[in-house]
Amino acid sequence: MRNVFQSLICWIDKRWPLSALIRLGFEEEIPGGASYAYVFGSATLITFILQIVTGICQLRYYVPTIDHAYDSLNYLRTEVPFGWLIHGLHYWGANAMVFLVGLHMCRVFIWGAYKKPRELTWLVGLSLLLITLGIDYTGPTLTWSERGYWVAEVGTSIAGTIPVIGDVAKRLMLGGGTMGQLTLSNFFILHTAVLPGLLLALISIHLVAFRRFGPVGPWDEKKRKKSGPFWPDQIFDDAVIATILAFILIVLAVYIRAPITGAADPLDTSYIPKAEWNFLFLYEGLKFFPGKLEPIGTIGISAFIILLLISVPFLDRGPEHNPRMRPRMMAGGLIFVVAVLSLAVAGHFSKGTGTVAGGGPQTPSRPVASVAHMSASARQGAQLFQSLGCTGCHRVHGVGGTVGPDLSSEILQDKSREWLTTQIRNPKAHFPNSIMPPFTSLDGQQINALVDYLLSLAYGPASPPAITPGSKAEIPPLKAPPSPATAATLPSGQRAPSLIARPLGPPGPASAIIGNADHGAILFKADCESCHGPQGTDKVPNPGSDSGTVPSLNPISRALFDPDPQVFSDNIDRYIQHGSLPNGPNPGLQMLPFGDNNTLTQQAISQIEAYILRLNGVDRAELAHAGLQPLTFFWLAVVVFGLIGLVLTSIRYRMRRSY
Repeated sequence: MRNVFQSLICWIDKRWPLSALIRLGFEEEIPGGASYAYVFGSATLITFILQIVTGICQLRYYVPTIDHAYDSLNYLRTEVPFGWLIHGLHYWGANAMVFLVGLHMCRVFIWGAYKKPRELTWLVGLSLLLITLGIDYTGPTLTWSERGYWVAEVGTSIAGTIPVIGDVAKRLMLGGGTMGQLTLSNFFILHTAVLPGLLLALISIHLVAFRRFGPVGPWDEKKRKKSGPFWPDQIFDDAVIATILAFILIVLAVYIRAPITGAADPLDTSYIPKAEWNFLFLYEGLKFFPGKLEPIGTIGISAFIILLLISVPFLDRGPEHNPRMRPRMMAGGLIFVVAVLSLAVAGHFSKGTGTVAGGGPQTPSRPVASVAHMSASARQGAQLFQSLGCTGCHRVHGVGGTVGPDLSSEILQDKSREWLTTQIRNPKAHFPNSIMPPFTSLDGQQINALVDYLLSLAYGPASPPAITPGSKAEIPPLKAPPSPATAATLPSGQRAPSLIARPLGPPGPASAIIGNADHGAILFKADCESCHGPQGTDKVPNPGSDSGTVPSLNPISRALFDPDPQVFSDNIDRYIQHGSLPNGPNPGLQMLPFGDNNTLTQQAISQIEAYILRLNGVDRAELAHAGLQPLTFFWLAVVVFGLIGLVLTSIRYRMRRSY
């Protein structure tokens, strides 16, 4: 067998310079001998290879369109055997690669390995760091999740602040004026082709430059006189670190799954975006430059840091490599690292920021306005305005969506109570093409509260026009919804009633979306807690219903519960989509059709459903076909890596005996 292998090597070597490449890569003497201090470069290369392999595996299932990207990735993670492992290794490998490149740059700086004649090696290494950050930035957007969407939104908004070319740069990144399919396509091409291709090319240049001059070696001249071979000494150290790195990545993939933040929802004003950990220092630095100074924070800081790193080999031109003999450079490097880490830690613990239409950072907030000056009825209306999801379309005091008009402007000052009442109940009466849903399920008291709140926005602390009994502005009681029998006999093509005694139709699109339970808790508190109580446990009174209370969601009815996450989601989604009317002569509280009247987006509904499932002990992102369950795979990995450790220990023992 050995002779066959040697013959094959000889055959290849006669036709291709295999021996020369082996000598170039392995036959090298290292000043001072092998050292674990030199492993960060090879560890980064190994991690990049892992990223290529796991990335290709993901491409077999990933669909790069805004309507399928999120679901296709979750299909890989929950339905494909070992898909959870592939995605987990890719996610944590990306984080590890950025971390390792940073450690490698720090090691090169401390050793003074950027000095003449290694300036080009340093500059190429800096380019590798920037491209690695670019790959890490474009990756989350490919998921088209809440996290990925806002990563792209914030990043492109920052690009828009560049003087002169900002608008062009932003439009090029977005593929147009707004986030959409072209944005995802641009990021997909950058992440899977352009940036990895550049990285491979620069890695080749970096390795050639490194091989040209070799490692700097130890600072002590006596130790430098001793040398050791790259093969097998340094290769062994690299193999040890690669084994440890692979095991760590598996542990992370098993015990800390890559986050599921829910499908992208541009109308969700409750989601608070925050930069990834490797960009937190820039994110926090932006806060020191508000308003007109914003370009200094968004562009100036980044440009200053890059120029500073580029200048390192030209500022420190002396021949000394010992850090003790370079106090100024070491002090400057320490200050730089401490500043970056301090800003990153501060950014981690600070509140998240979003972006306004103009691209600048702001702190989003769920409350729609200050209610200190309002009447009790208006305050109730403010809470109702929020729970109905009106902030998804309407902006109030700088918070909310932009689909509808800004209600904190002067737009409401010429509107009467009667006009506002009609607008809430039948928007098409005023605007035939309006996309605003009719809130026909609200009773007279709720309508009054909403109108009081809207008028308080128009008139401020001044008292809004009062209601006089018998006036046209007095809101008549809402008619009772039709009975289930009436609903069943509606003429073909006529819209079904919004409130019924049981779910009107099948589950909607939200039931097929894997939501994020943590974000669902926020939405539940804003939209559901008033009826179901904190964490769905309170027995909120419901006079006029047979049960006398709103049904509990924690625990939920056994008729709706199912250990299968998909079945459970289907069961509760029908109620959230289509609403229901509790049994009883005249129930005071009714389940609104949040999906049918577009009060909540499908993405928001999926988040709430994930939270309700978690309250009942069911994981919406449960692995349906794991291949091997993560914990089982972990213990198998322990055995395999234990055997690898024994083999490496045996090899090290033999190497030492041969010296």
